Amino acid sequence: MATAAVTTRSERYPAVLIVLHWTMAVLILVTIPIGWRMGDLEPGPLQDALYHLHRSIGVTVLALAVLRLAARKIAGAPPPHPSLAPWQRTLSVAVHHLLYVLFFVVPILGWAGTSAFGAPIIVWGLFELPPILPKNEPLSEILLGAHGLFASTLAGLVILHVAGALYHALIRRDGVMQRMLPARTG
Repeated sequence: MATAAVTTRSERYPAVLIVLHWTMAVLILVTIPIGWRMGDLEPGPLQDALYHLHRSIGVTVLALAVLRLAARKIAGAPPPHPSLAPWQRTLSVAVHHLLYVLFFVVPILGWAGTSAFGAPIIVWGLFELPPILPKNEPLSEILLGAHGLFASTLAGLVILHVAGALYHALIRRDGVMQRMLPARTG
């Protein structure tokens, strides 16, 4: 077992990516169970509130994904941790690329499906997104079904990502997870 590794500043992710990572993580971990539950509720104020909350979080995740991708291009990211075996590096890169793809695909499918359903997307009660498709309920069912399938895939990848992070933090203790933790001061 490796001993606790010291992570240098050059090995850490830039602060902007750390903030975006953890903000998106919280939003995604909140909205996935809301998405799974809201359709099972009786129509009414609670279901409506959950749909509005789910859509607002989805739009926020999409906006943060755009910022995150831009920040990663501008600020860069550290190279893969040297302790990773080749298969771990390959798996890590694949999971990260799929996560980034799903950060865009899941909310866009939700927006398209909601547009085709004819429901408004009111973001945090502040503004309404324009529909990106005309009303077409059969198409809405297909798009929202794909949205749910890809959201479940995202949830599975999040579990895999968290398991990998915990493996490195608790078992290997190799400094991999510390690269994405907020910096300690003092």
